[in-house]
Order: sequence, then C-alpha cells, then structure tokens
Amino acid sequence: MLYEKDTGTTVRESHTITVLVDNESGVLARVIGLFSGRGYNIESLTVAEVDPAAHTSRITIVTSGTPQVIEQIEAQLARLIPVHKVTNWTSQEGGIEREMALVKVAGSGDSPMKALRVADTFRARTVDTTQSTFVFEITGAPAKINAFIEELRPLGLVDISRTGVAAMSRGPEAM
Repeated sequence: MLYEKDTGTTVRESHTITVLVDNESGVLARVIGLFSGRGYNIESLTVAEVDPAAHTSRITIVTSGTPQVIEQIEAQLARLIPVHKVTNWTSQEGGIEREMALVKVAGSGDSPMKALRVADTFRARTVDTTQSTFVFEITGAPAKINAFIEELRPLGLVDISRTGVAAMSRGPEAM
C-alpha cells in the first residue's frame, strides 16, 4: 500500500480495485462516470473481456484517497447494476499486480551502453534498436517500472507507454 501525504494532514492511500462487469456497451462509461462525478482520480485503468462464455469483462482501476474514500468507492462500485464483484487487491493478502511498459531512450557517447546495463539490471528486454535509440519492454510491479524509468531519465528518456495495472489473486480462487 502506498501512502502519500496530502497538503493537509490527511493520508492518501493508493489502491488497486478490480471490478467484474457485464461486457456490454456503456458499462465502462458508468464506472468512469462514478469516478468523475465524485471527483475521484483514476491513476491507471485497464479493461478486457475475461470470459466470453459468461460475457464478462474485468476493469482494473488504480486510484487513491483516504481510507474512507476508498471504502466509499468500493461501495458505490458494488451498487452499479452491471457489476458482479468488486475486489480491492491492495487490502487483500496475496494479490499480484503487474504492468508492462515500453520505454524509449536516445543518447550518444556512453549513454547507450549505460541504458543497456540498466535494462539488464531490471531484466528489461530490448525490442527495437536504431542508430540513435533503444526501445525497452519491461514487465513487473508498478514500483519496479517507476524505478526503471527514473534510472533511464538522465540517459536521454524520449518516450514512455504504459499498459496500466493488471491484478489477480494468488492460489486457486478466481475473482
């Protein structure tokens, strides 16, 4: 759980919440509308169909707020009609969170070699190379990706594309 100090004395927590919904038109708009209508921020959002037979999709949202705000978000999501289940992976034991990013670095002199060493340290894969740039693919926890990006920033960071967080439980149980 990530804790951030607000400008006041309130402690904000970052949470990963997964919502299992019917895969139908307008559902994502209703979920997003809940956030925008109440002034909640979405830091990461991923959506995909997870069971074609049951016609369900999983929406994974990373948001932050006080413990009371997070509890309110979960309760409001659970009340939406097309929602089957809401799971807060941050407060659950055994949740797995992963993200993928593509990171482009340009440089001259020693920068390319330093970038390759950083990529090797973080187990990032080189997916494209030109005369002046490298594109790396990295998968892992969001904190790992943030650290990788910060290591590359002084070497000539050009562009970043992130998929957003995907989350799942460990063990045999399903969402």
